[in-house]
Amino acid sequence: MRADGGTTVTGAQPPGAPDLDNASAFLAAAGLRLTHVAGDRVEGVIDLGPAHHTPWGVVHGGVYTAAIESAASVGATTAVADRGQIAVGTNNNTDFLRSMTTGTVAVTAAPVQQGRTQQLWDVRITDQSGRVVARGTVRLQNIQPRQ
Repeated sequence: MRADGGTTVTGAQPPGAPDLDNASAFLAAAGLRLTHVAGDRVEGVIDLGPAHHTPWGVVHGGVYTAAIESAASVGATTAVADRGQIAVGTNNNTDFLRSMTTGTVAVTAAPVQQGRTQQLWDVRITDQSGRVVARGTVRLQNIQPRQ
């Protein structure tokens, strides 16, 4: 655990946090690799290439949408894990600002508001020059997981 309460993702996760070592096949297919997970910040990277392309040769917007929803969900769930809850997305608004074909992008998610029943997260995806490629906000509901 880091001094700021976050975890650099290299194996073991904090108690109650999402199991990132066994992330879904969907997340793996999207290529999002999380590098930092905490209830107040999530960071990751995606190495974009032809596997992420539309038939027209640019990265599909769904890659960005999935990364935005995933980063927000992991952070929001980490924030409520000590209460035995998970956070599920109820709304995702993603803006696509710059097209790309290849390269590494950084994904950074941070909460705007964290309440007892809902959270709102802001997520930015930037290229290697720091330009915003996509941005999104995700509203999440804090719930008890199904048994």
